Amino acid sequence: MVRDTNIRPELLPERLQALPGIERLREAAGDARAYLVGGAVRDLLLGGDRTDIDIAVEGGGVDELASRLGGELTTHDRFATAKVRLNGLEVDLAATRAESYPRPGALPEVRPAGIDEDLARRDFTINAMAVPLSGDAKLIDLHGGLADLERGILRIIHDRSFVDDPTRALRAARYAARFGFELEPRTAELLRAAELGTVSEDRLEAELLRLAAEPRARRGFELLDEWGLLTLDSGAGELIEGVTATLQRGPWKRLADPALAVHAAATGRAPGPAGRLRDLRSSAQKLATATPGRPSEAVELARDRSEVELVLARALGAEWLDRYLEEWRGVALEIGGEDLLATGVPEGPAVGRGLAAALRAKLDGEASGRDQELAVALKAARGAG
Repeated sequence: MVRDTNIRPELLPERLQALPGIERLREAAGDARAYLVGGAVRDLLLGGDRTDIDIAVEGGGVDELASRLGGELTTHDRFATAKVRLNGLEVDLAATRAESYPRPGALPEVRPAGIDEDLARRDFTINAMAVPLSGDAKLIDLHGGLADLERGILRIIHDRSFVDDPTRALRAARYAARFGFELEPRTAELLRAAELGTVSEDRLEAELLRLAAEPRARRGFELLDEWGLLTLDSGAGELIEGVTATLQRGPWKRLADPALAVHAAATGRAPGPAGRLRDLRSSAQKLATATPGRPSEAVELARDRSEVELVLARALGAEWLDRYLEEWRGVALEIGGEDLLATGVPEGPAVGRGLAAALRAKLDGEASGRDQELAVALKAARGAG
């Protein structure tokens, strides 16, 4: 499949030169054997924007390069990596290395190696290219990544790729959805045999959240379903779209983390051990079918729900939640527990009952102002006592 793309290898030097922070990087790298690698190279070839930069350094020197760059530094000794945040730019530095896997799905054991072996350990050919920071910006492409990029193909580098790290199968859905790429036949065959059960839940959830953060997340999750790696409930795709649209309007903007909400729409749950024990979609569906007759009933239904649950319920049709967010959720009493105590109400449940009754009355328009709130609260507190 030949694609109409903006891939112009001859423009690579020009696009590299326009990369934010590249002059500072080149100056800091000096004569070190440092390379722009992975997705940064892929995106330059595609002509897209790149907000983070991945640099691989041969022969050590990661700490020295990080020090020369300055900025906020985070290091990870196990994999000889560092992250530098500098004037809004994020630079990932890593020593070139080879990897071996003690068992399927385990984290890799690493050893120093040259750039050739470093590129050979990567997930797909389109992510296994490099460009040296010093000298000519000549593309290093040992695995046919440029050709696969031009053809719109995702291809693994070796047959054990999904055995060593099955999360690459989830990554394939992310890239296929983002770029509209297709799996190379052998890659597709091996992907469908991937054993996700060999990978920790935390790592799987991390990949699913990365997919959920993609602009074309729905397509990515649907691909996982098509490939037999994840089972989507009926309507999950539409719910993903509904959640995304909900978070882009009115009182819902920035209410919840979009990736968490999309993850819940796709899987029916939240990440993490606690989230896996709850059926968020079923809970949100019950909220969506509720028909509160009074504002106080709406608040009672919604107040203890998570923000993600509220977004799911709204995407499922709970229009009354708009007023809950815009009006009712922010209603507060002018009185407090100390006002009831001052009238002789004993400390304990009676105070809570009184305040709850006053809030219901205020929400429903049956009490206005401090005096009326206190009257309702006292009646409820004393009447229950």
